[in-house]
Amino acid sequence: MATPTMSYTPLEVLNVPDSNVQKEAPSKSLYISHFISTWNSRGFEFGAVLFLSTIYPGTLLPMSVYALVRALAAIALSPAVGRFIDHTNRLLVVRVSVWGQRAAVVLSCCIFLILLRSKDSLLEIEHHALFAVLVSLACVEKLCIVMNTIAVERDWAVVIADDNEDLLQEMNSQMRRIDLFCKLVSPLAVALVDGFSTLVAILVTMAVNGISFLVEIALVAWVYRKTPALATVSAQPGGHDAGRANSWISVSTFQSITSSFTQQVKCYARSQAFLPSLSLSLLYLTVLSFSGQMITYLFAVDYPRLTSVHIGILRTVATISEISATFIAPHLIYRVGAVRAGMWSLCWQFVYLTPGVLIFWIGPESSPVFSTYFFIVCVILSRIGLWSFDLTAQLLVQNSIDASQRGTFSATEASLQNFFELCTFAVTVVWSRPDQFRYPAAISLGATYVAAACYARYKSLPPIEEGEDTELR
Repeated sequence: MATPTMSYTPLEVLNVPDSNVQKEAPSKSLYISHFISTWNSRGFEFGAVLFLSTIYPGTLLPMSVYALVRALAAIALSPAVGRFIDHTNRLLVVRVSVWGQRAAVVLSCCIFLILLRSKDSLLEIEHHALFAVLVSLACVEKLCIVMNTIAVERDWAVVIADDNEDLLQEMNSQMRRIDLFCKLVSPLAVALVDGFSTLVAILVTMAVNGISFLVEIALVAWVYRKTPALATVSAQPGGHDAGRANSWISVSTFQSITSSFTQQVKCYARSQAFLPSLSLSLLYLTVLSFSGQMITYLFAVDYPRLTSVHIGILRTVATISEISATFIAPHLIYRVGAVRAGMWSLCWQFVYLTPGVLIFWIGPESSPVFSTYFFIVCVILSRIGLWSFDLTAQLLVQNSIDASQRGTFSATEASLQNFFELCTFAVTVVWSRPDQFRYPAAISLGATYVAAACYARYKSLPPIEEGEDTELR
């Protein structure tokens, strides 16, 4: 592999050979499509929390059931999504993911409206039935997000880059910036509208999702037409692959499903990219991010007394830190190689998380304000290492997995990530009091160390095939 020469701006990209210039137009359209998809998914994910808290005030049970079933669906069904991706036309895969996601959101918003406007007049059984439908739609929406993410980030991006390491790294970084920007701004926009009126927020969410899918469908179709390589079949037709495709459609017994799932897990574990992927998945077992568990803890701290405004500011700073990683990681990969950059990123992460977690155990009891802010600063700084490693691990996976296995591998990885994310809910159920947050925090730190150990093992392994490109190492 030639040493990559990173390009960080559109103007710089225009200075590369003509073939690369031709690939820029499809990649930019893919960015816009990815932005629309991510904006909608991030906004609805956060909006659903606000809508449920308004409809069911004073209890966390509906929100917990909603989130847990949604995560379980992703764990159980992501492998099937991966098989569908590997054996289906690429354009159809993305179209199904967009249609499914938007339809699920629009229908969910309709149910939110019914529950919000008629919750006092509905019978209890009607409440339960509507909530069950709402949870089912959440599962569909989550699976469509998984399908779209895998197809676009792990397959379309690789095909468009066409062995151009420079362009692939740039696309990875740009899509991560889009993810992080939407993670910050989309929930904020929903929160501002919800602060005015929950009813208006539901209607706006429904309208945006109902209208924007037309633009997204048109964009992905244009990218598909402009990139002939996307029309090639990722798996060989006939034979074993065709049998697997047919079995995905016709399978009807639990034994067949279990056997298929077991086979996928074995293939995943035997893959060259298994250890980097496992390391990345382990990092999902964490409460040390500005997500629900840590935000709930910060709200419960007596000193300093943090308000939603303070949390919003801190979350913004954390997101800026994460976005900076998308600029740092490409430079680091260029200087030391992808494998070593991944190790450095993990070291950065636990160097900051270790003192941040230890402050819970050895921090001065007389200065809770210092301890809390020290913990917050450590978490914010650790996010640079986390997202740098995310980009590095993604590059290693993209370069290691054959086109015929990208969907299956990435879907199995998504199941594993959702499993570890589900474990964080279980951990905070066991230690649910704010004064017990030190235990989930310690477990999260332990997961980071295990991830680093797995990755160190990968770094020590020789190339699997003779003549394998060792530039990444």
